[in-house]
Amino acid sequence: MTPHTAPHKNVYRFIAGQADGNGTMKDLLGGKGAGLAEMTLAGLPVPPGFTITTAVCQRYYAAGNQLPADVWEEVLSALREVEAAVGKRFGDASNPLLVSVRSGAKFSMPGMMDTVLNLGLNHTTVQGLIAQTGNERFARDAHRRFIQMFGRIVLGVPGERFDHALEAMKAGRGVRLDTELTAADLQNLVTQFEAIVERETGQPFPADPYEQLRLAICAVFNSWYGKRAVDYRRLNKIPDDLGTAVNVVAMVFGNMGEDSGTGVAFTRNPATGEPVLFGEYLPNAQGEDVVAGIRTPEKLDALRERMPAVYEQFREVAARLERHYRDVQDLEFTIERGKLWMLQTRNAKRTGAAAVRIAVDLVKEGIISREEAILRVEPYHLDQLLHPMVDPKAETTVLGKGLPASPGAAAGAVVFDPDVAEKRAQGGERVILIRTETSPEDFHGMVAAQGILTARGGLTSHAAVVARGMGKPCIAGCSDLRLDAEGMHLGGRTLREGDFITLDGTTGRILLGDLPLVEPETGADFETFMRWVDDARQMRVRTNADTPHDAQVARRFGAEGIGLCRTEHMFFEGDRIDTVRQMIMVSGAYQRLTAALGKVNADLERLKGDAEKVAALEAERAALEAELEAPARLFKGALEALLPMQRADFVGIFEAMDGLPVTIRLLDPPLHEFLPHTDEEIEALAGKLSLPVADVRARVMALREHNPMLGHRGCRLGIAYPEITEMQARAIFEAAVEVTRRGITVLPEVMVPLVGDVNELRAQESIIRRVADEVQQATGVTFTYLVGTMIELPRAALTADKIATVAEFFSFGTNDLTQTTFGFSRDDAGTFLPMYVERKILADDPFQVLDREGVGELLRIGTQKGRAARPTLKVGICGEHGGEPSSVAFCHELGFDYVSCSPYRVPIARLAAAQAALRQRSQ
Repeated sequence: MTPHTAPHKNVYRFIAGQADGNGTMKDLLGGKGAGLAEMTLAGLPVPPGFTITTAVCQRYYAAGNQLPADVWEEVLSALREVEAAVGKRFGDASNPLLVSVRSGAKFSMPGMMDTVLNLGLNHTTVQGLIAQTGNERFARDAHRRFIQMFGRIVLGVPGERFDHALEAMKAGRGVRLDTELTAADLQNLVTQFEAIVERETGQPFPADPYEQLRLAICAVFNSWYGKRAVDYRRLNKIPDDLGTAVNVVAMVFGNMGEDSGTGVAFTRNPATGEPVLFGEYLPNAQGEDVVAGIRTPEKLDALRERMPAVYEQFREVAARLERHYRDVQDLEFTIERGKLWMLQTRNAKRTGAAAVRIAVDLVKEGIISREEAILRVEPYHLDQLLHPMVDPKAETTVLGKGLPASPGAAAGAVVFDPDVAEKRAQGGERVILIRTETSPEDFHGMVAAQGILTARGGLTSHAAVVARGMGKPCIAGCSDLRLDAEGMHLGGRTLREGDFITLDGTTGRILLGDLPLVEPETGADFETFMRWVDDARQMRVRTNADTPHDAQVARRFGAEGIGLCRTEHMFFEGDRIDTVRQMIMVSGAYQRLTAALGKVNADLERLKGDAEKVAALEAERAALEAELEAPARLFKGALEALLPMQRADFVGIFEAMDGLPVTIRLLDPPLHEFLPHTDEEIEALAGKLSLPVADVRARVMALREHNPMLGHRGCRLGIAYPEITEMQARAIFEAAVEVTRRGITVLPEVMVPLVGDVNELRAQESIIRRVADEVQQATGVTFTYLVGTMIELPRAALTADKIATVAEFFSFGTNDLTQTTFGFSRDDAGTFLPMYVERKILADDPFQVLDREGVGELLRIGTQKGRAARPTLKVGICGEHGGEPSSVAFCHELGFDYVSCSPYRVPIARLAAAQAALRQRSQ
């Protein structure tokens, strides 16, 4: 057979060294099918079989969940070729062919879709299997497994019905393992299982192998839209319209005795990246036993000791596959009576630490280029690298130890049910999910949890693979852990739901209590990799930081400046809030009296010749000045007290960012956010400020707004209270002078928030530049600075050409720009946005992933108009999207100078910017 890619072809064979497809056809054959075809063409030992394409999956759903007749005819034709290759017949009473039916999407989705093994068994063919193998116990076990798996996956029978019967059988026989049951025990279970199926479904278990095959193929297609698969795709941004392929493969058996077995392996350690063959093996077992964690497997060394020749063959196959694919491979294999069979190869999922080390090592080994290495590492991998670890100085009580399945550390309240984990996490709690072993049905709870702990399973169990993919700490196979109705029993203690533990996924330790965590050391490979990243990218990466500590952390992670320093956060430090509240309490009277006095002065200037009216106005002015004296003293006194505090903050930030630009946003939130709201808090504030409680309550009520997001905030505050703008500008520039005198290079950029009209910016800019001139003249120290604005209103983007005549830089505040473009309140949208995403009204939550069509178009318009008016305009983004990879890529497309994000996302943004630049060059 030669590779065949005709669009009408529904089934692709891989039989005896020949294959219709190849490894490049993942879109059509899925990752598993493409891998099987490629291994077959390479002459590796692959059981014969065929792949039903992803295009058929799409046709299946279009036809109302019906398998098209022409597809079934191709399936039967391919099945006859498999029969000829293995010398067995499907459904034959004396020499039966059994097959596995497995899913296989383009992108790896481990454990998220369905598999059926041993298909083709019934009471007749099982006799043929006994005759084939001479092993009645094996055949009865295969039959039991098939009914259990088919019943659960295809017929929808709750899995615990079978589990309870199996456990009762083992308990009645006084044995612990499935392998200790006799052939008669297993035949008894077959009878029980068939009765369970008929009781649950109202129909006898299907005996016709062809009907079994048709139903299993449909079940795999149906699993594409199963809850766990949909949840996984949503988390990993995998499109729903790809569909899954179905692989039908001749069964090979790892449970035919001690010369048989099954395993999962990686060509390098997927947790650390260490270049050694890494995996697990179970003798006398089928693959489901390893993945499901039903038995705790052994390391591959056990295979080397039991069957050295098979181990050496497998090691050579693994090395060959890694060289062929030029990446680490995830392999599944079965040994049947001493013969090795390869069941899967795919690019391995890996932790962040492993991803970086593997990328660097493959470059050093001459296998890939630096550019390929940069594109190989997913941005979220770097997020994993920055996860905390248990503070080495903390006193610890070790409850127990399991297998270190996924590195990092997490602390949280123990929960035992995935639904409870999801609910408590939605309420803001940190939780650790504890299970005997996880299954794909637990996926939503694993997503919600900080970490996962299981009593059974190994380093390639479902829990381990899924946790590594999500970058969550996981400890598997803690054999001392016991779960019952009371809670979890470990280390001589009983912990109930809500008690705290800490997982150290790097060492496998389970620790008592909510322990402090510290930041990890990233290592030499990380530094090497990030140098390559920085060489490749064009766009700068800044950070959002409000304190010297955050600025230092961000600089350590490679930040090239601060793109957003929120000055209001400084107002909450220590006792400052009381000073701010004092200012707010008199601000209303101060503003009212100041405005009235300004009007009187204007009238006096206008009516100079009218002595009678002038006298009356002068009397009014005197009265206003007297009334204004106290609120003015308190208002200005509060600002004078805040000035040195803010100045000291800016000094610390300028020191931390020596030589790098610092964008400082002037006061943005509405004043009511600084005031108390409960009766107890209002009474406490009145006591502190020596004011009547009624006056404080009245001021709180006066500042209350129906829609604060669109209310008296941003530049509107600075226009109403220019003294606040003046104080903040003075603090910035006096701090610049102080650090400049000490030889520190400072590059302040003063940002005016929430501008919707150029006149708003012009009014604030005049104050800022006047204060800058005053400070420079008074001190004799000159400094360079910029005045710009945050573009967070659609009108600002649409009138950017006018605003750019005043602004020297734009920083797109995409948090508020998303709110004002969609008309969504970020604080309230959580009640319906998940539904929007689930129902595909929106592809993503626009507060997490930048909306390119709407918000993105405003970014494009604003940038183009702004630079048309001022070609030297500096443009950046400082919303949360500044650290989200696809949003960073969009900013690169628009030609932004920089993105700004939280300190711990700086490496992610650096990598995303480099990948965007490389992809653009390759187009």
